Amino acid sequence: MSGEIVPVERLLATAAKVLCSAVFVSGRDPCEAFDNSAATALQAAQLPAAMSPLMRWHVDHDTGSVEMSARIDASAARRLVEVCCDTYPGFDGGWRSEIERLTRLGEIRRVARYIGDQGVIITPRDGNDRLFFTPASVTRGPAPSSGWLPDAMQNFEALSPLALDESRRRVDKVLDAAFLDRDAHHAAVLVAWHGHLIGECYADGFDADMPLESWSMGKTILSALVGQLVGRGALVLDAPAPVGVWRSPGDPRGGITLRHLLNMSSGLSCSGMEQPRQDWNGALPDHFMPYASAIDVARYATDRPAEHPPATVGRYRNCDPLALSLILHDTVRNVLREDPLAWPQTSLFDRIGMRGLIHETDRYGRFIITGFNYGSARDWARFGHLYLHNGLWNGERILPAGWVGFSRTPAPAWPEADYGAQLWINTNRAFPLPPDAFYLYGGGGQYVFVVPGDNIVIVRQGHSRGWAGAKVNVERLLSKIMTALGRT
Repeated sequence: MSGEIVPVERLLATAAKVLCSAVFVSGRDPCEAFDNSAATALQAAQLPAAMSPLMRWHVDHDTGSVEMSARIDASAARRLVEVCCDTYPGFDGGWRSEIERLTRLGEIRRVARYIGDQGVIITPRDGNDRLFFTPASVTRGPAPSSGWLPDAMQNFEALSPLALDESRRRVDKVLDAAFLDRDAHHAAVLVAWHGHLIGECYADGFDADMPLESWSMGKTILSALVGQLVGRGALVLDAPAPVGVWRSPGDPRGGITLRHLLNMSSGLSCSGMEQPRQDWNGALPDHFMPYASAIDVARYATDRPAEHPPATVGRYRNCDPLALSLILHDTVRNVLREDPLAWPQTSLFDRIGMRGLIHETDRYGRFIITGFNYGSARDWARFGHLYLHNGLWNGERILPAGWVGFSRTPAPAWPEADYGAQLWINTNRAFPLPPDAFYLYGGGGQYVFVVPGDNIVIVRQGHSRGWAGAKVNVERLLSKIMTALGRT
């Protein structure tokens, strides 16, 4: 275990990155973004509540950077250690020496920097913000001129004009009440029924074109992009994953396939928050390290040793999709001979009218697609409709036939049968929706719900400040929306 027990430096790095993205990617007010998003972006040992009063931030518009700092004296160090002790009572962290270490640090500073169409990077602790790739300019096509969805995808026979107006009135009433509840921390909610935009509401300072933090909803985007490569024959679902460091004779990782990675069943060693504190290799679980460090995320993921045989243990771990992100990058570059930074826009986003989606990278130009993603509610609703229509968009096949069905199929190694291929499924009725519903989910309460039997897509984006109550608030919102639509 590293000498760092209380992840103060890493919490500051994540907060700097989230605030920098909020300002330079989303266009949010920095004071609002710090309070609602940056200070609580990474939940670790309940430390954000203790850290927030210590944090100071500075936005430099000339350099496109944010500096996050904290002064740690002996009193603050003791408080931070007390929080960790209370959270992990059975863990011996060498707390006296950790108080001394934190106190010696004194003023801690971490910086994040905006680099253009690849969003924001965390810079190393030493301040060297060198990039190991050339940022690409991503050309995004014009916004759809014929409305938010093509007419062919709106079922005009399903709802009469009178029924459409009444549904909008009822849903608007639900959304107005939901946004009056400040403790619910809603940022954006969109409701579509039979392709019609039934309701849409935004918190003050937010609008339909603003790309908002989406976190792990990007994992399903990754699955769609991998599906396109499989459909083109550039990748094979059940062949050994093309990761060079796994190909050595006798390497147990050599049997890992794309299917295993998509199902989060690779068996790679990667600690998570639910594991005992003593099982972590450092101050954070392995699962969260890509969000708090200026690391090469592809190498970090693919260097993980094998812990279980593939397809025997299903669990939510970022190492699997980050390995897929490397495979995506290398396949687009080496097989398709295209720019992997621009390819998602031309291959997927432009074709379905997603003009504001931004995937951030590490300093090596590989997407941190497990969480550093930004998109508007309408962008996410369009993606939800692509999956609602089984990979077809306005009659054109975007995803290979059967890919959405595969994505919705429970991964065999998952004990609760509630996860498919980078996609959550409602088989256990985790949400008050029919069991055929499936959803994208990102930390802090980011959701896209798709209800095929009722032809419904619901997007909810929220603030990480309300992470503790997000699920309850979203459940309440869904129940009221479904009731307003006459569904149970």
